[in-house]
Amino acid sequence: MYYLIYFAIIIIVPIWAQMKVKNTFAKYSRVPTSTYRRGAEVAREILNANGLYHVGVEEGRGFLSDHYDPRGKTVRLSPENFHGNSIAAAAIAAHECGHAIQDAESFTFLRFRHALVPVANLGSNASWILIMIGIFAHLSGLLLLGIIFMAAAVLFQIITLPVEFNASNRAMDQVVSLGLIANREEREAKKVLNAAALTYVAAAAVAVLELLRLVLIFTGMNRSED
Repeated sequence: MYYLIYFAIIIIVPIWAQMKVKNTFAKYSRVPTSTYRRGAEVAREILNANGLYHVGVEEGRGFLSDHYDPRGKTVRLSPENFHGNSIAAAAIAAHECGHAIQDAESFTFLRFRHALVPVANLGSNASWILIMIGIFAHLSGLLLLGIIFMAAAVLFQIITLPVEFNASNRAMDQVVSLGLIANREEREAKKVLNAAALTYVAAAAVAVLELLRLVLIFTGMNRSED
């Protein structure tokens, strides 16, 4: 029974978070800002206001594929946000610029996350192989190694949270102080950013739960071996 509840949580929570962000985006992508600036224009104004003239703004591909590329120093916005003049487009464009500002200021959590990328990639790719072999072959040492690898990937997701929340806070400060949205639109812009943040919170929560479950399996295996 407990396992059914557990698996229901780890499946339902991420799906709910994804539905929340898609529904919120769909709602506010139909509401234009009072300034009617496109997402690309919002991004360019924020970057210029912060002296980041070298950071490019490009149109990306795919639905909600918006991101900041720290290597290429480029803010890439999905087509609907690059061309759109909605509250959703302005909020998301500003959020990605928040990451560019973090990069320029060497924001501690962002640097830490960048440093964890190779370790997290290795952990997410290798952990489950080691874990499954350890469980089925009843090899606690191999299971522990898999858990350690997985812990690195979980740490990456946890560190992502302050990075994303900080970028959203910076985004709101920028769009309001630069007059890119009206004060009355601030609440709607926050709803868009909060919905997007839910996906990161859900992913981190599920990852932590799964890690704890594996730790319990490991401790139970050790007890059976004693």
